[in-house]
Amino acid sequence: MSLRINDTAPNFSAQTTQGVIDFHSWIGDQWAILFSHPKDFTPVCTTELGYMARIEPEFTKRNTKLIGLSVDPVDSHGKWVTDIEETQGATVKYPMIGDVDLKVAKLYNMLPAEEPGSAEGRTAATNATVRSVFIIGPDKKIKLMMTYPMTTGRNFDEILRALDSIQLTAKHKVATPANWTQGQDVIIAGSVSDADAKTLFPDGWKALKPYLRIVKQPR
Repeated sequence: MSLRINDTAPNFSAQTTQGVIDFHSWIGDQWAILFSHPKDFTPVCTTELGYMARIEPEFTKRNTKLIGLSVDPVDSHGKWVTDIEETQGATVKYPMIGDVDLKVAKLYNMLPAEEPGSAEGRTAATNATVRSVFIIGPDKKIKLMMTYPMTTGRNFDEILRALDSIQLTAKHKVATPANWTQGQDVIIAGSVSDADAKTLFPDGWKALKPYLRIVKQPR
């Protein structure tokens, strides 16, 4: 089954580096970032996990939990974490899922549902598509999905930027323009009439076109 934005994120129970979790219960009333890796001890993923460990406080400020996944056992993750700390200078404090039976990778359409076998004997190349990022809201709906090739490190600053936009636009009737960052002007949502906009944005806006109304970011 393919997944789309606004679908309910599939729930699962899994073993992690911090014990067994029920994913929806683990999210609770917070936001979550699920990001996956094709294999432990792979070079690009090592840098990614380290970078996420360094910027985790930024996600915490945004009421957002991080959880990693790799198609390897949890005890292997524990050894990998040591390498990550040694080479990246950051300690991984968020949980990492051991997806040995490929269940979560299949649930999230990162591997075909009919893919046979387990993690044993698989290589990073056979798991190449297990390099995705999902932003999931407190309502357990998927808000964003991104998949990268193995040789291209993911831009987690972009994930943070996108999270800011998603949280802002969930609260206010606005959208964010290209390359928007926190504090910049936004766009009044197309679903808002000019009459309603006068109430929502009493300080006014700049209309470049009737459908393109620029306004200061709501606080």
